[in-house]
Amino acid sequence: MTASPLRMLLPSSLRSRMFLILLLGLAVAYGLSFSVLYVERYMSAKAVMLGTLETDVATSIAVLDRLPADKRSDLTDPLSRGNYRFVLGSGQPGIPDKSVKGAEIADTIGAAIDHKFPIRMESIPGNVERLQAHLKLSDGTPLTIDITPRAIMPLAAWLPWVFSLQMVFIAILAWLAVRQASRPLADLAAAADALDPMKRGPALSDRGPTEVAHAAKAFNAMRERIAHYLEERVQILAAISHDLQTPITRMRLRADLSDDSPEKAKLLNDLAELEQLVQDGIAYSRSSHGNGEKATRIDIASFIESICYDYQDTGKAVTFTDLASGTTITKPHALRRILTNFIDNALKFGGSAEVGAVRDQSNGIVISIGDRGPGIPEDQIEAVLQPFFRLEQSRNRDTGGSGLGLAIAQQLATALGGTMRLANRQGGGLVAEVHLPAR
Repeated sequence: MTASPLRMLLPSSLRSRMFLILLLGLAVAYGLSFSVLYVERYMSAKAVMLGTLETDVATSIAVLDRLPADKRSDLTDPLSRGNYRFVLGSGQPGIPDKSVKGAEIADTIGAAIDHKFPIRMESIPGNVERLQAHLKLSDGTPLTIDITPRAIMPLAAWLPWVFSLQMVFIAILAWLAVRQASRPLADLAAAADALDPMKRGPALSDRGPTEVAHAAKAFNAMRERIAHYLEERVQILAAISHDLQTPITRMRLRADLSDDSPEKAKLLNDLAELEQLVQDGIAYSRSSHGNGEKATRIDIASFIESICYDYQDTGKAVTFTDLASGTTITKPHALRRILTNFIDNALKFGGSAEVGAVRDQSNGIVISIGDRGPGIPEDQIEAVLQPFFRLEQSRNRDTGGSGLGLAIAQQLATALGGTMRLANRQGGGLVAEVHLPAR
């Protein structure tokens, strides 16, 4: 479904759309007010100009028409004004004027003298706009009114600058108002995006308008409910896993006391798998709280080397390169559980493990464990971090596992204040990373 052209022209963010709509509305309203004021002032100024021209010119023509011909030249200059003057005679040669302004002046003068004398308008070529009104007095003497129309300035020259400054001020106020109104929504979206019930972060502020406060309180209550449900789920899993240990132990004891047979071997294998599943369930429930272990300072290179040497002593293909130097504060047992989980998976599905540790730009530590196994389909990388999820194609029950290993590692990484990431390697295989913040 294609978007409409209008929607494509609108900004993508709600804040920008609200600002644009508000600013355009204010600009249109303010522009209409300014336009009405301008038109009203223009019409008033023009009416005053034409009214003055009508009164003064009509009186002057009447005076010149009644004077003897030899006395008229004495009054042409006294009767003239700043924007027009009287000339006895035909004036300068010009061209017929067809402009609206010329027609208005001719109509005004004609109406003032009751159209007693026919008026002919001409335009005088030149750099300055000049019009001449030609008429003949009662005795046939030609009279020319030389008019230099003044530009009508209905508004002061500084008023457009004031209007521009006002528009800038309105734009700033509109942006601040929209930002203030949309900030709680942006905060809510950021809080929802960063929602992690396993981390006890600060609650979303419920200050502000009633609607914003209500939404913030509802969000905080929802986060508490989710955290409570997750904790309850973990407690149920821990209780079930713990209670299953006793009957499993009794079943193993009875199997050990029975006669050797193929059925006994199968039963013991099933009990071992069930016992491993119970232990993983208990480990998962404990990992959500980091096992209650206290953080201590460790030398990261020595710590990783000791883990790798333990695997090498048992003949496992575990190598390490590029180990970062220095110390960090972390929970050693939890970190060891994460790394051994990664290494076990690399050995199980790739046959070997490559361990490395480097410092990032923030002086944190990134520990990576890579293998050359089948990897994980890109669309299932996020899913494998969920509890009890299994890749049936390559990581099924024949290879062991309960689907809790990566979920436990992720929860332990969170308890350490870090993050965990899985990615396929170029050339095949998988790399698992745990990022520990600088301490």
